[in-house]
This record gives sequence, C-alpha cells and structure tokens, in this order.
Amino acid sequence: MEIRINSVSKDFFSEGKKIKALSNVDLTIPANQIFTLLGPSGCGKTTLLRCVVGLETPDSGEITIGEEIVWSKEKNIFVPPEKRGLSMVFQTYAIWPHMTVFDNVAYPLQTRKEAKDEIRAKVDKTLRFVQLEGFENRPATKLSGGQQQRVALARALVPEPKVILFDEPLSNLDAKLREETRKELRSFLNELKITAVYVTHDRIEALSLSDTIAVMMDGRLVEIGTPKKIYFDSDHRFVADFIGQANLINGKVVAIEDSYTIVDSSIGTIACQKGPDTLVGNGVTLCIRPEFIKVIEGDGSGGSNIFRGRVESLLFVGDAYEGEIIVADTRLIVRIEPTAIVEEGDEIALSFDPDHCFVLSK
Repeated sequence: MEIRINSVSKDFFSEGKKIKALSNVDLTIPANQIFTLLGPSGCGKTTLLRCVVGLETPDSGEITIGEEIVWSKEKNIFVPPEKRGLSMVFQTYAIWPHMTVFDNVAYPLQTRKEAKDEIRAKVDKTLRFVQLEGFENRPATKLSGGQQQRVALARALVPEPKVILFDEPLSNLDAKLREETRKELRSFLNELKITAVYVTHDRIEALSLSDTIAVMMDGRLVEIGTPKKIYFDSDHRFVADFIGQANLINGKVVAIEDSYTIVDSSIGTIACQKGPDTLVGNGVTLCIRPEFIKVIEGDGSGGSNIFRGRVESLLFVGDAYEGEIIVADTRLIVRIEPTAIVEEGDEIALSFDPDHCFVLSK
C-alpha cells in the first residue's frame, strides 16, 4: 500500500515560541517496502509518523494511503486513526500487564467483535509466525524483552493491516538482543511483503533493516536513497556525517581527469570520484570512511592517495583498532586491523582507493 505525503507542515508552540516540526514535506513511500525515517532527536521523524497514523493533525498538506485521502486541509478531510487500516508498534511495547500473551494479541480483533473461533485461528497463526507458539497462556510481562517485542509485533499484525508503523521499537533492548530482534524483524517483514514505515535515530538499524532511507533534519527531508547509496555515496555533508563515521576534508578542485576529480586538500592532493556539477576552482568537501583507509608498509612513496601521518591514539573496539592519525595537521579516523603492528606515536603511511572517496555536493 503506497503512502503519499504532499506539502505537509506542522508547528508546535512552547512557551509562546513557534517550533516548526515539519516544513512542507513531500514524500512517496512505495508499497511493500521497509521505509525508514532516520534522523536525530527533534528532526520531525516521529511527528511525521504520527501524522500518517492520525495521532497528530498537520497544519497544511495532504496524506493519501493507497487511493484514500486520509487527511487534507484544503478538502477538509480527516479519517480517524482506527479507520486508516494501519497498525503501530511503539517504543514501549504497550503490553498490558494484566493480560496473557493470547489476550494481548487478540485485543484488536476483540474490539472489532470478531467471532471467537476466528479470533483463536488468527491469533494462533500470528503467534506461530512470530515464533511464540506455546506462549499463549503466559503473562505477557513474564517474557523477555525480545519476546515482549514479538508480542507487540503479533498484536500489530493480527488485524492484517495495510501498513505497519514502527516508532523506535528496539531502543529499549540491550545491544545483543537488539541485533537478534533486528534480524528477526527484517525476516518477518520480508516474508509478509507489507508496507512498513520505521522511525529510528540508530544508523545501524536503518542500514540493516531498510529498503529505502529518508534522512530528516530540522523538519525537512535532506536525502532519500537505498542504504548503500546513503552510506557510500551521499550528496549531503550532514547525511554523510550522521550515517556513520566520516572523514570530511575540505579542498579545491584543481583538475578533472577521465576517471577522477583531483582536489588540493589540507592533507595533500587527492584523487576521488567525480562529483555532480564539479568544476575546476570549486571548493568541495570530500568524504572518506575510516574502513577504506589502509595502513601500508614502507615509506609510502609512489602511487596516488598515499599520505604519511602520526598515530595520535588507538582505541581497541574488538574487531579493529580505531586510530586517530594526524596528517598535515588534519585528524583522520582510521579502522586498523587488530593484527597490525602499530603503536601510538608511530609514523605510518596511509592509502585509500579514489573510488572510495566521494564529493559532497551540499
């Protein structure tokens, strides 16, 4: 089920001051995709989600789910949340402590006054799907965090919604459980082939779960793309920095060759991917991810994109060292193999492939 958001704006007022939560947002969410709204706290992502579900009323614009307009300021249309055919999974799970697993999951069907046999069949089927078969009579609060999250998911799925919405549903889980639940959720949603709109500030969740990511900042959409496009080839400085560790280097374009753009930068001359609308003399910002910078043996003479620097600090993070390397007074973050023989204070040579260095156009 496709969702279309046209020119939606929303203001809040706090202590007499107007806060622009959404500013003229235009967005189409394709059917049967996992579509993630990603951004820092206060960027407007949850407000946009709540406008789609009907828990917030926009100040202007129009929202269409499938072929039905569910909100329009101009046409004076407001379809209440319970009639939009949506389900929502909240950050806090909203599990009722006095109910069993079965009763929690059955609640949406009971409110629709469906037949008991039909409720039993649908709940049993959904609990099997989320791997909670046999837990029907357990008190819901006696389950682990991951199991409670699956109860919340089952309750959202059992009424067979057109769209399912997630508001930071994994943020209360510990790191290990969050990773496991993330994999399960991706598997469930792929099997269902349902439209899912997912809100998070966690870049790992966004990259690993999504078919498409929309990054938001200050109530606006900044960039939309696949996880790989957003991570490896972003157009926007804010997005490149927010989505993961990034070395951002300022410079000026001095030449454009057949394959690469040549930039004079604070660490020396860099060959990088061709950027959009890049001209000789333009000031640019380059982005290089830490994992693409390699420590090389020898003095680093010869070749392109080879630089010498001093190891300022090393932080062991398990599968690598996170190194801060000073190159010509510029600090670079580098992921170094845990087997590398490198110590703080060492002078080392670094290299990176021009294909892994891209120009930010905004």
